[in-house]
Amino acid sequence: MTIQYDARLELDGLADALTTRGLSPGGNVQKFIDSEVIRLCDPKVPFRTGVLKHSPMIASVIGQGLVIYATPYARYLYYGEVYGPNIPIFEAGELAGFWSPPGQKKHPTGRKLTYSGAPERGAFWFERMKAEHGEEIIRGAAALAGGRATV
Repeated sequence: MTIQYDARLELDGLADALTTRGLSPGGNVQKFIDSEVIRLCDPKVPFRTGVLKHSPMIASVIGQGLVIYATPYARYLYYGEVYGPNIPIFEAGELAGFWSPPGQKKHPTGRKLTYSGAPERGAFWFERMKAEHGEEIIRGAAALAGGRATV
C-alpha cells in the first residue's frame, strides 16, 4: 500500500511573525537590547567631563544594533593602555603632564591607564558589562519576544 501526498511549506508569513514578536530589524527587541547595553555600560564608562559617557545617546540610533561611543579618545580609553613617546612637562618643579610630538607615531608603553571616578569605571567596559549582565539582557529580550531564554 502506498500513500501519496502533496505537501508545501509556505513561509510568506515569516516576516509578519517576526514583526509581531518584535524581532524584525529595528524592532522592540533590538531597541530593548540597545537601551540595556547603554544603561548597563553607563556606570563602567570612564568619566571626567561626561562627554564619553553621554556620547552613545547622541551618536547611536536605538534599534540598529550598534552602540557608538563617538569621541576621539573612546578607543584609547576602552583599551586602557598608555601610548608614547611621552615627554614630561614640569610646571614650578612639579610634573604637570605629558606631551607627545605631533606627527610622530605613538606606540604602546605597556603601562595601564588609571581611571578616576566610580570604582567600576575603566577599560573594556562593554566586555565587563556583558560578563556581569549578559544573561539578564538575553532573558529580558526573550521575554519581550514572547519566549524564554535557555542560558
